[in-house]
Amino acid sequence: MFLLNADFSKFAVVKPRDYQWVKSPGGEVERVMLDRIGNEVARATSLVKYAPLSLFPKHQHPHGEEILVLSGMFTEDGSQHYQKGWYLRNPHNSSHIPSSEMGTLIFVKLRQMSETETEAVRIDTHNPNNWKKMGHRDICELYQSQLEHTYLEKIMPLHPIEYDVKGGAEILVIEGEISHSEETYPKGSWLRIPPQADYQLQSGQQGATLYLKTGHLLAMIQSTHKI
Repeated sequence: MFLLNADFSKFAVVKPRDYQWVKSPGGEVERVMLDRIGNEVARATSLVKYAPLSLFPKHQHPHGEEILVLSGMFTEDGSQHYQKGWYLRNPHNSSHIPSSEMGTLIFVKLRQMSETETEAVRIDTHNPNNWKKMGHRDICELYQSQLEHTYLEKIMPLHPIEYDVKGGAEILVIEGEISHSEETYPKGSWLRIPPQADYQLQSGQQGATLYLKTGHLLAMIQSTHKI
């Protein structure tokens, strides 16, 4: 079994300088693997790049699929088009035919949902009505359950990034940069912070827009210890 950043009790980071693009077995897409448990059928977090006129065969999603469109246009089943900024959750055992006419880059999480999650989610994060002001940050709620809290955050320059540390956190830098001590994480950086870790982050000179998922790593630590 292929394992990459598979110990969820440890800090993990991938910066753009670390990207290693790997073609899918059929050559339809290229992927940067961020964490992975399994071979081609895997519990995985990845960046996935579709070249223009790319099409991936129809497939099913045991334990779901989560997508954030980072650039270009992502298409499902030939007629459902999602531009940069759309957030999708395809629930357990859903299926689709993904493609892109103009090319796209998406952030994807596979096999990370409960079987009880049965409703598809579609949120346009570029719609200002989906955002709310909370002090020095703006929040776009994406999904919340007993196991996870997923949201986008726009944070003003040089402000601390506040998140619930109890269940760990996962962060993708969408715009701007963030830092910890003297370590800087530019746009495109992915961080996974283990539960209870006191990892104090701050936005950069231009602020930052972040994808955050919190609370989900305790369950992953418990389940992976059984592997």
